[in-house]
Amino acid sequence: MIRTIVIGAAGRMGRRLVANILESSELRLVGATEFSGSPFLGQDAGVVAGCGPAGVEISADLGPLLKEADAVINFATGGVIENTRLAVENNCAVVLGTTALTEAERAELAALASHGGRIVASYNMSVGVNLLFKLVGEAARILGPGYDCEIVEMHHNQKKDAPSGTAVRLAEVVCEERGWDYAADVRHGRQGLVGARTGHEIGMHSLRGGDVVGDHTVIFAVNGERIELTHKASSRDTFAKGALRAVEFLHQAGAGLYDMQDVLGLK
Repeated sequence: MIRTIVIGAAGRMGRRLVANILESSELRLVGATEFSGSPFLGQDAGVVAGCGPAGVEISADLGPLLKEADAVINFATGGVIENTRLAVENNCAVVLGTTALTEAERAELAALASHGGRIVASYNMSVGVNLLFKLVGEAARILGPGYDCEIVEMHHNQKKDAPSGTAVRLAEVVCEERGWDYAADVRHGRQGLVGARTGHEIGMHSLRGGDVVGDHTVIFAVNGERIELTHKASSRDTFAKGALRAVEFLHQAGAGLYDMQDVLGLK
């Protein structure tokens, strides 16, 4: 059994991670953390997740838990690099589902991996979304730059960042195939008299409302036809199950910075 800690165990994703680990035949929950001052500190992680007692108390101190763990799953937004560094120092594998990491933070993750860290960091842990990345790349390559590309994403009304990390990655995939640059060639929304759409841009549109877990559509359009590739997540369990697969992958992997394309053998 792979002894696993969940960081942010009382959050929406954290609870589903806890629940899925408790149901797993490969992973065992040995630790759960929350931010200092959380009202869930001291409570049983299984009870908080709605699964009944798990015998694991939610703590604010990650350090001592790492001594008895093999892996850490982290979807939280705070202290990502600090917690990853601490885990690597304790020879624990790290699965990161945190979105909106900066380039500096990604460079730090790469540095930690070069010093022996085993890390999976992904914009989206869903198996289906990672297949979408692959299919969008193939479509962009086959169709060519003559097809206009637009990306539409929708999430719940509590999501803080826009566009989503998944939508950013989808645009990056298209840019990579076309030899374009994300910063220069992605257009975030349109308003007013913006003129006719150019042939050298990717439209990016973010919608927010209700409790939508995550919808992403990539549209390729040309005169006479339109191709749409869509993924819709109806449960956070799709991300949790992908994260568990990443933990199992790292249990057999050497040092390195990986993503879900590596985990799923899509590269």
